[in-house]
Amino acid sequence: MMRTIEVLLVIIIITGAFIIASFFAVLPMPRRVSPLNLRRLALTTLQTLDLDYHLSETAFKPTDDEAWDQIQVALSACLPPNIVYNLTVYEVQSGSGTELYIRMKSISNAESLGIQSDASSYLVASSNVTFRVIPEKIGEHGGGTLYILNCSDANGWWITGYTAQSLAEDLYKLLSPYFQATIMVQNTTQLGQILNGTKISDSPYENVTKAVIINTFGECVPIPTEYCQGYGRESEGYYPGVNYPYTRYCYTLGQRTRVYNWTWISIVGYPLYYVSNTVVFANENNTYGIYGMRKVYQGGINAFLQGLDNQPYQYSETRIAYSISQLVQLSSEASYYCNYYGLYPSPNQISSRALNDSIVNNYNLSIALYVFNQVGNLIPGAVYRHIFKGGTNVTGSLLALGLTRTPDIRLTALGLLSYYKPRLYRSEYTAAGTSRLVILQLGQTGGI
Repeated sequence: MMRTIEVLLVIIIITGAFIIASFFAVLPMPRRVSPLNLRRLALTTLQTLDLDYHLSETAFKPTDDEAWDQIQVALSACLPPNIVYNLTVYEVQSGSGTELYIRMKSISNAESLGIQSDASSYLVASSNVTFRVIPEKIGEHGGGTLYILNCSDANGWWITGYTAQSLAEDLYKLLSPYFQATIMVQNTTQLGQILNGTKISDSPYENVTKAVIINTFGECVPIPTEYCQGYGRESEGYYPGVNYPYTRYCYTLGQRTRVYNWTWISIVGYPLYYVSNTVVFANENNTYGIYGMRKVYQGGINAFLQGLDNQPYQYSETRIAYSISQLVQLSSEASYYCNYYGLYPSPNQISSRALNDSIVNNYNLSIALYVFNQVGNLIPGAVYRHIFKGGTNVTGSLLALGLTRTPDIRLTALGLLSYYKPRLYRSEYTAAGTSRLVILQLGQTGGI
């Protein structure tokens, strides 16, 4: 009985203490328990006011312009009724010995923002300000020449909807700002000069060594006349007694890529599947009605890689490119540089000419960049660098995009720029009168 009484007394004492403590306790105001983020609200409000550049335009108008009244009306409409504000616009000055910010205009709906407030800033530019981007030149310290094949005496294949010449013009506009010299190779004669290590322009920046060569002819590649049968240097372009004798020319291209340390670019399809010269092969077609070309079949890329690796030439029709049944996706690195260089091709593509990764070990290649993610043992797009076993120096590179037609030159540009990574130098707009700093300070009033 005594224990029961003791328990009841304890309960009464604890309950009484809880009631007395609750009576004297001071609970925080609801807005302190869950405060309004004034800084975020201020920034969101400034962005809303400048949605149609209305804030940017008004910031440069005279202080008595009626547009300021419209800004004040918009502020009142954007903010809750218990929020007080002060919006101040400053002119941004430049140069030494001057004040950095000069107050131009203020708008407020209260004499005081209370004891607690927060603010956000927003920089606007005048409408007459232009922004420039100056790219770093690839090869400023060696190389730096971009050759784009634009041969008038050759035909392309697997470039449905385009001609090689139209692709060449677009690539010139897209990539010439990134190179010391960008040169159109106008015919197969000029291509022959490059293969012999001879310059073809008067540009002081042209350098055959360490150049980049873009083949705009798709699965076909132009061939100079002297490399054709019966025209002089046929031993470097023609191999008799086999089904596709002009695979020997592809071997020569691989050799020159190694000797001159070129980056050779195949923009679409199965690399080096045909050779073209509309004069020498005027009466021959690729069985699809395109005249001026001869098939080298699947051995073309094999021969190129043999030459790149300085292996003895061995005729081969071995297939090393295959179709991928699913869409292929841009690699994370290529996707990153889409934003950096402002190139936005579709991230998903169809690849029916993806190279087998066996070429990496067979020809002393390393993958410097995946343009598209590898699928199984197939590589739909990548930059391959040739480095002899035991060496460290790069002796030629290949960018191959084994995609299904039609070609998208943005992918070519993206792969090339992602590999070389030239920096972009953006100009700053710090001249007096071209920049205004807008600061919106908010406070909260009212009860709980």
